[in-house]
Amino acid sequence: MRAAYYEGHETIRVGECHPLPPAAGQVQIQVSHCGICGTDLHLFHGKMDHRVRLPQVIGHEMSGTIVNLGPGVTGYREGDRVTVMPLDPCGECPACKAGHSHVCQRLKFIGIDSPGALQGLWTVPAHTLHHLPDSLSLEHGALVEPIAVACHDVRLGEVKPGDFVVVQGSGPIGTLVALVARHERARVLVTEVNPFRIQLAQELGLEVINPRQTNVVEYVEEQTGGAGADVIFEVSGSAAGAELMTKLPRVRGRIVIVAIFGEQPKVDLFRFFWRELKLCGARVYEHQDFERAIQLAAGGALPFPRLITDVYSLDQLEQGLRQMERGGEVMKILVKCAE
Repeated sequence: MRAAYYEGHETIRVGECHPLPPAAGQVQIQVSHCGICGTDLHLFHGKMDHRVRLPQVIGHEMSGTIVNLGPGVTGYREGDRVTVMPLDPCGECPACKAGHSHVCQRLKFIGIDSPGALQGLWTVPAHTLHHLPDSLSLEHGALVEPIAVACHDVRLGEVKPGDFVVVQGSGPIGTLVALVARHERARVLVTEVNPFRIQLAQELGLEVINPRQTNVVEYVEEQTGGAGADVIFEVSGSAAGAELMTKLPRVRGRIVIVAIFGEQPKVDLFRFFWRELKLCGARVYEHQDFERAIQLAAGGALPFPRLITDVYSLDQLEQGLRQMERGGEVMKILVKCAE
């Protein structure tokens, strides 16, 4: 078994895996596939070095099979196919005690603050597990985590049938948000400037416009009889997106912040006052979002072949990170960890 280690300074080393036997309340998983995402790219670029202990195995979007159970684990057995919700809350802070452990004030994110899934054998707390049905391949099961992000976003946005929804940005998460919102029978409009992502969104049957070519405000007002959109998902993380998002909602419309902004953006608070808008932050997910994501994935609601750009070996992890770094014609890259 092998593992991919981030060693700092944009360096990945693939070497021997050093599996930890599961302690009480833990399980050991043979990892099948692991997706790489924007968070992994930030780690690779050294932007989270203050949180990792080098050398660090990264990765958190995964699927695999349980091979060993620690003492006291119930509800699972060897051979079970699972995915992991990679959150390890403290259980004691005010957020945890209020029932919001996914935004624990001392939250440890597995794959950043502790070793991640880009290894052959991975030991994690049993409370992070979710069963994968036999109808869902392990390759596609590795996408459950980002789908759960989208399910959480759409749930917090209170999307309902007939809503006019605007998704700003159609990278992997934006595209999934759009697809999940459409599954809830909303009308979805995507805004995007990347030609590859525009074409992909169109091929997926999504309505998409380029804000550099079309006045988005005028288009939304025309389509809604001057009312404005019901829900806006800001997934671009851009200053232009932050400026646009307040111009699109109807009276008492909702804005959900999905993107992580590198710098604090300017936001038109007068617009919030004038239209009584609601602003909601959406961070990671909860267990119900994982269950919903698994349901959607296993039910054939998502076009997996179009969402997965490439599947690489563990030795090709850095190649995949560089491909994401360049942007362009890439959506989701998976790494096959099983040998």
